[in-house]
Amino acid sequence: PAPAAPTSEGSVSREELEQRLEATRQELREDIRAQTATQAVANNDWQEEWTEEKRKLELFTLDGYLRVRPTLFYKFDLGKPALPSGTPLGRQLWTRSPRSAAEQTQAGANMRFRLEPSFNVSEDVRIKAQVDALDNVLLGSNPDSAYSGDGRNNFTLFSENQSPSNSAVNAFKDSVIVRRAYGEVTTPVGILRFGRMGSHWGLGMLRNDGNCLDCDYGDTVDRIQFVTEPFAGWYVTPMLDFNSEGLSTEKANALGEPVDLTQSDDAHSLVLAIARRDTDQQQKAKLDNNQGVLNYGLYFTYRTQRYATTTETGVPFQDANPSIPVTTTAPAFVPRGGTLYIPDLWFKYEEKQFRIEAEFAAQLGTIDGRALTASEPTTQSLRVAQFGGVLQTEFHVIPQKLHLGIELGFASGDKAPGFGNYPGRQGTGSDGNTAPGDVEGRQYRCDTGGCSDNAIRNFRFNRDYRVDLILWRSILNGVTDAFYVKPGLKYSIAEGFDVFGSVIYSQAFYAESTPSYLSKSLGLEADIGARYITEDGFVAGIDYGILFPLDGLKDIGIPGQETSTAHAIRGTLAIRF
Repeated sequence: PAPAAPTSEGSVSREELEQRLEATRQELREDIRAQTATQAVANNDWQEEWTEEKRKLELFTLDGYLRVRPTLFYKFDLGKPALPSGTPLGRQLWTRSPRSAAEQTQAGANMRFRLEPSFNVSEDVRIKAQVDALDNVLLGSNPDSAYSGDGRNNFTLFSENQSPSNSAVNAFKDSVIVRRAYGEVTTPVGILRFGRMGSHWGLGMLRNDGNCLDCDYGDTVDRIQFVTEPFAGWYVTPMLDFNSEGLSTEKANALGEPVDLTQSDDAHSLVLAIARRDTDQQQKAKLDNNQGVLNYGLYFTYRTQRYATTTETGVPFQDANPSIPVTTTAPAFVPRGGTLYIPDLWFKYEEKQFRIEAEFAAQLGTIDGRALTASEPTTQSLRVAQFGGVLQTEFHVIPQKLHLGIELGFASGDKAPGFGNYPGRQGTGSDGNTAPGDVEGRQYRCDTGGCSDNAIRNFRFNRDYRVDLILWRSILNGVTDAFYVKPGLKYSIAEGFDVFGSVIYSQAFYAESTPSYLSKSLGLEADIGARYITEDGFVAGIDYGILFPLDGLKDIGIPGQETSTAHAIRGTLAIRF
């Protein structure tokens, strides 16, 4: 190549010009990525606990984590006597040891390896996915001696190897599970997403994508959405969710391409999210300049379903084509006529010394036909009226050191026996209804003669919204039919090393919902813990909780019953990348 021409003072050489152009391109790439993260308002990408550093656009990028969680539970049955064999699940508070009711310690460890690849076709077109390997596999749960079939070991005592998890063979799910896969296209007027993706909003009280390190569930939706920014800082996101398509040829795969056999049993949602929020950079700049940050939004869902396929197989019928002498089974349908309106409001105000954040949601609607089988009445209707909310406050008493806060939460209740987190569990009453003393079951009361209680009023928090370590997280598995008060603190001993603690008081709205059927008070729980996080992604933590059960958790009809305190120890070892 010819040597670079000499430049006079004040002129720019070719090499300098190329360097400036490359710097400009890099700045544009960073702006595009920052804007993309901001415009993901419907998924609350800013909600993630661990934020990666921006990096150059590559064809393929890979994020994720590996975690191992040792756990120890002690007296989660609260010292109650064992129930007779065959007692419906609606009456059971906790799964005991099948060997002996005297065993009160349950311990083990589980793991998950989560991969979140991104295929960057261009700066404007991406394909994203979420894949879990060995998802919540209990360490030691697949010994080779149990299912190998080769007869090498008669006793698991001699097992030296763990077999890969294989659904319906030696485990309930496969070793590798593809949870999400969706496309993302940046256009001049907004961002288009389509496929199976996570769903998150606000604090995660109702919609939670489960992307936190300690999450176990996560909302995954089949969705088409478009994120627009009509005004600076305002984001409008219309969405179409495919909640349930009902009967299809997907299982048989007779036609290669699956076909939705009828639209009458589909459940679809029209969703609109409108939010006013600042980018992470804008928030940081405002806080550094002692300015307040105000963000808020509305997430509204409208969902309908006309018919539902029952759990029954229906009646045999001859195929309409006489040349195919095949007798198959006709599906059974029941009228559903369901309509739901789900508004969810989110609000956050933050200054350098404090933060206030709240979320309030409701589920309102009707179900014209409550039948689950063709043999049940199809004209009995139900009403849905549920309300829930969370208020979080945080005060930075000593900046970067001591943080104090209080959290208040409530989920509306129902006077029907049981909490209603799992309405599919059978109660001890007639026709599958709940009876006084039940822990779980449906929150309406109907039989062939009619419905004496046709309202479902218990609001349910998302199971990945963590309040405590024992009562709501493990024993009852989600906040419902109650309110709680949670003061807490966090102290930073050194960079990346924090200790924290909280006290949670929980009380039901109705005594009829509790196992006692007489008292509303549920429990007082104290949780403490420590967490160490390094810049290269290593996380180590330990949590301890103790639950003092109150009168509401005692069994009905046992005067003077004494309950035992429950203890939990949870450890965390993880690497994020």
